[in-house]
Amino acid sequence: MTSVQWVELAACRSTDPEELFAQGAEQNRAKMVCAGCAVRTECLAEALDQRIEFGVWGGMTERERRSLLRRRPDVVSWRTVLEDARQAFERSAAG
Repeated sequence: MTSVQWVELAACRSTDPEELFAQGAEQNRAKMVCAGCAVRTECLAEALDQRIEFGVWGGMTERERRSLLRRRPDVVSWRTVLEDARQAFERSAAG
């Protein structure tokens, strides 16, 4: 799925963008928008692969993403890692 395609399906597409770039406790509200989003994985992968520094993307704050990037500096494509993890989860949930 291309970035244009997933953006069109994002739960936040009708949300005020300022809500997704909140600070402090307000970020928890922004993360709730992501909770049931069908393209959360694609969004998070985009933020991690592009090293986007600000805002809530894919349900993670900038601090959470920085921490993840520090723990896994060897990852070349977060899209691949996250898609593989989602598929493994779906297989285990189905069986």
